[in-house]
Amino acid sequence: MTTVEQGGPSSKQQLVRERLESLIAGLVPGEPLPAERDLARELGVARMTLRRVVDGLVGDGRLIRRRGAGTFVAGQKVTQRLAATSFSADMRARGLVPGSRTIDARRSPAGMMLAGLLGVPPQTDVLFVRRLRLADGEPMAVEDLHVPAAVAPGLTGEDLEGRSFYDLLAERYDDPVVSGTQTVEPALVGADVAGLLGIEAGSPVFLFERTSRVRSGGIAEFVRSTYRGDRYRIVVDIFPPAAEGS
Repeated sequence: MTTVEQGGPSSKQQLVRERLESLIAGLVPGEPLPAERDLARELGVARMTLRRVVDGLVGDGRLIRRRGAGTFVAGQKVTQRLAATSFSADMRARGLVPGSRTIDARRSPAGMMLAGLLGVPPQTDVLFVRRLRLADGEPMAVEDLHVPAAVAPGLTGEDLEGRSFYDLLAERYDDPVVSGTQTVEPALVGADVAGLLGIEAGSPVFLFERTSRVRSGGIAEFVRSTYRGDRYRIVVDIFPPAAEGS
């Protein structure tokens, strides 16, 4: 790699960016960049200049910083169209292998707030499961799932290890999900979830909240999922309103 020529601040940063983009193009997702000191020396620029360019590439989703580990080439973002499909179905549709790891599982009464979301009495037994959702073995989301015990009798956290909840509802309980309501908003991730996702606390994420109904008519779940902003994007199909009088 050649030394960056002298020039104004913006032109120098642009040249550094072009060199880094060429370097990234020759690496695979997850591969680390050289140490900052070595890379700045090789490019012939100040570390501050290099850092600004790297910051821009991180912001654009081309690179990922991992605290205490370094800077790595980012994988391609997974695109999701908003639809009533499971995480596993979304990942398979994009040619990725879905997976999950159960982090925590316990049963307790719903309480007032959760009872309102699930449409059940407050004393209803509810299964809570926290799962780390994976795409090609890499962390994609942390999911907090709440399921009324009557919807899926005998369901455990172990049952959901590497399995789709929607598939279990359809196959084991013969009561598939038929509809749902979902909200999405941007957020900054807290330290506990950031650690599971392998990103820095305060990184941008997507926060999904969803309730889903099964064929028998009841609410099957309330789920809150935190998706990595550097690996995920959302696509929404939009159509113009029908012309009046048509």
